[in-house]
Amino acid sequence: MKDAAKLMDVDCDFIGTEGVDPAEQARMVNTAVAEGYNGIALNLIDPVAFDVVVANAVAKGVPVVGFNVDDNSSPNARLASVNQRLDVAARTLAQRALSDIPAGAHILMTKHDEGVSALEDRLRGAQEALKQKNIVWTTIVTGNDAQAGAEIVAKALRENQDICIILGSGQSDTEAAGRAIEAHFPNQGYWAAGYDLSPKTLELIESGQIRFTIDQQPYVQGFYPVVALTLNLRYGIAPSSIDAGASIVDRQNVKQIRQLTAASYR
Repeated sequence: MKDAAKLMDVDCDFIGTEGVDPAEQARMVNTAVAEGYNGIALNLIDPVAFDVVVANAVAKGVPVVGFNVDDNSSPNARLASVNQRLDVAARTLAQRALSDIPAGAHILMTKHDEGVSALEDRLRGAQEALKQKNIVWTTIVTGNDAQAGAEIVAKALRENQDICIILGSGQSDTEAAGRAIEAHFPNQGYWAAGYDLSPKTLELIESGQIRFTIDQQPYVQGFYPVVALTLNLRYGIAPSSIDAGASIVDRQNVKQIRQLTAASYR
């Protein structure tokens, strides 16, 4: 966002809520319109919570684009969105993992929060693909603290001793799964896979606890909405939706990705 703001010569603020709070986030949209913001980029984490406030903003001449999570399951007046195509990402995760999961296996699936549509979509899409090998799953919520989440994952693994594979749906729970294996189940055949990047996740990929992760490239999700909103306001150019991708990061490319992550581009 800051790089795009500098390039386009505009002022940008980044605000949010403590935890997942769609109602409070919707109120922030109304406040932003009232305070005179010229454009809004919005993380549409709920398919219905933002329909009215986005429509009101656009009706008042304040363009809105989505980022990170789109609202494509209900009517929404947002002009475009820059986000990962969740159905594609879910299939990418499942297809990569399926070759290493035995038919009929019991696995652990994780999410770091309740009430985030993207996590539910990722889990649902992966589960549909897993059914072809009669794989069953137990699902847990780890929380957004990866270190604390690792203990929750470890507890679930102890309670389900037939599970040795964990598939995550977000950044902190994927990292938590790798941390749990590293701390409590090293060299015992356990492995994890999931989504998003963090320095620890990349370290765990190199050491083998996490087999791979799906990168949704958050840099572009911060950059392109600012560019799109500015071009729309200055020149009336309609924003275009952009797929942020579902690229695989594994041991083959993790060293390069670590360098780019340190530079804040991946």
